[in-house]
Amino acid sequence: MKGSRLKAVALGTALALLLSVIPSFPSLADPSSTLEQIEKAEKEKANTEQRKTETEQQKQIKEGQLSELNIQQGELKNKLNALNNDLSDAADRLTVVEGKIADKEAEIEKTLQEIEDARQTEEEQYEAMKKRFQASYEAPKDTYFAILIGSTSFSAFLNNTDYLKMLSDYDGKMLAKYKKTKEAVIAKEEVMEKEKAELDGLKAQIEAEQARIGDLISTTNNYVAQYQSQINTASQEILAYEADIEAKEKEIADQQENIEALRAQYQRELEMSRAARAAAWRDISEVTFEDGDRYLLANIIYCEAGGEPYEGKLAVGAVVINRVLSSRYPGTVSGVIYQPYQFSPVGSGRFALALAENKANAACYAAADEAMRGASNVGSCLYFRTPLEGMEGTIIGGHIFY
Repeated sequence: MKGSRLKAVALGTALALLLSVIPSFPSLADPSSTLEQIEKAEKEKANTEQRKTETEQQKQIKEGQLSELNIQQGELKNKLNALNNDLSDAADRLTVVEGKIADKEAEIEKTLQEIEDARQTEEEQYEAMKKRFQASYEAPKDTYFAILIGSTSFSAFLNNTDYLKMLSDYDGKMLAKYKKTKEAVIAKEEVMEKEKAELDGLKAQIEAEQARIGDLISTTNNYVAQYQSQINTASQEILAYEADIEAKEKEIADQQENIEALRAQYQRELEMSRAARAAAWRDISEVTFEDGDRYLLANIIYCEAGGEPYEGKLAVGAVVINRVLSSRYPGTVSGVIYQPYQFSPVGSGRFALALAENKANAACYAAADEAMRGASNVGSCLYFRTPLEGMEGTIIGGHIFY
């Protein structure tokens, strides 16, 4: 018995090594495994579509935000244009006022000169009058009195008297005129100074308005720049969303292509499964078991159904023997167990460890013995797995057999 176990372990190890270095050959795949892959692929595709939808919603939200930002920035730009127009208008008005101020200053300067000229004329006239009066008292021959005394007749006296009166009146009139002219010029200068003060005040108002508009333009420019920054960021985010959506669309297309390929594979496997059931079956009496088959079968039962009730262990053993009996599968226990992609413990290495330590317990050996005698509690089922929703078959413990 010990020699048979060692032989089985050696055979199993040799087969495992052989399978690891030579190309795998086509096998009759389990349709339920492919169906599970289809369901998994469809769930992954649905998840990708959901994430794509969420990204599209985020993109729509961001596009709405971008549209609002563009509207608000457009309003600010319109306001900025209006402010620039106001500033230009203020500059034009300031230019006009400054021109008027310059003209007024020139007029004031001219008026001041006129005042100075009038003052000098007044002083000169006043000095002339003073000299004439002084001369009338200081010069006995050439004075006004001498002129009167020297009259040769009464008529000449009257004429001389009229002449002196006319001269005195002329001096008085000229002096009054110069004073009046000076007063008028001074009054004119006061009016112009008042007008200039008003122009200076208007200039100050325009300059204050310019400063205010300049501040508004600066603030508005800052807001426009801030909106532009937000617009640029939103645009970049939208581009990222679009790239993500495009990538997800490609992923969905690839997933759909994979699903279609799996469905085609599933149909082929169903046809192969039906063909396997319809294929020729040997009777258990026609099978010659090799040394170590019991050891191999008991340990694969342990790996696949070690935690299952005895009925589950027998069902797993029956599936292995059913495959041995089917002409569509290898005709030996070792060939069936080591057929590529059929029993996951073989591929994962758990089966090799079980063989090395003989993990199979008495129940596993009892189920193997019963299956090798032709007993089956699952009929001619060739497959088993964890149950899938809607899947038809015989459920025993944690497996469904079909």
